[in-house]
Amino acid sequence: PVRAGQDVLWDPDQIGDDVLALMFISCHPVLSREARLALTLRVVGGLTSDEIAKACLVPTATVQARITRAKKTLGAAEVPFEVPPVAERRARLGSVLGVIYLIFTEGSSASTGDDLIRFDLAGEAQRLARVLSRLMPHEPEVYGLLALLELTAARFPARTGPDGEPVLLEQQDRRRWDRSAIRRGRAALVKAGAVGRGLGAYGLQAAIAECHAVAPSVERTDWERVVVLYEALGRLAPSPVVDLNRAVAVSMADGPAAALPIVDEITASGALSTSHLLPSVRGELLTRLGRTTEARAELAEAIRRCGNEREKNVLAKKLAGLA
Repeated sequence: PVRAGQDVLWDPDQIGDDVLALMFISCHPVLSREARLALTLRVVGGLTSDEIAKACLVPTATVQARITRAKKTLGAAEVPFEVPPVAERRARLGSVLGVIYLIFTEGSSASTGDDLIRFDLAGEAQRLARVLSRLMPHEPEVYGLLALLELTAARFPARTGPDGEPVLLEQQDRRRWDRSAIRRGRAALVKAGAVGRGLGAYGLQAAIAECHAVAPSVERTDWERVVVLYEALGRLAPSPVVDLNRAVAVSMADGPAAALPIVDEITASGALSTSHLLPSVRGELLTRLGRTTEARAELAEAIRRCGNEREKNVLAKKLAGLA
């Protein structure tokens, strides 16, 4: 017991943040990666099953089943409700980073509702990443994720207009970008490179975000570097979303004709079959290629799939412009 007047030593290994501590508990290795994500996003992040399903690109019923099974598994394994010791935290770090990233993603582009950005979710994800960077200062991907969140959030002030409608990247007033957040993000990215042996998946995404942050305009963005970074990311952490983003970068670097085969390959694979992003990007490429009839069909499909009212309005305006 601590007596009056006695100094209390600070324990650098103690997780003093309740939310972060709960994340480490929910990311127990007895659960599959998918189950950890679903359970933690629901219990800790407060996301609905529908929001988690959209973030993880799976049906809502699948998410609900994963959460139910995860709770039963933790109970059957008699997992103690306590923060794991330092030696076990590194094994759970990847899952914790993944949860923080998905909470931020849902905050930065809300899958449902009337608001494009949910500042509560995005802000909480940033806070957790900062706490984690102090708790685990020698993990490069912690800094990589922190850099990504800071550099992405830096664009928030310019991403919506006075009426709350989304403002596309090429139309954003870059003077409104948060320069302090950009400096913090770039500093975290330097730290990620300094403590690791090359950038990980979050660090590569942060490097892509940095390309946008330092460019004076869309036209003067180093799109060739962005393409190379997406190619590296695709090898390190392959996913259809990475491929789709690479296609957008290729369209800016080499034109829409070079990018369309990448998008068509994603479509043929059946991936992103419920996401509005795929038909939205395909519609944009077809518009630039002058294939208006096909572009209209893709944009109509994107509107049908989209759950966010603000994004729907932007897509509807694009579709009306092709009439």
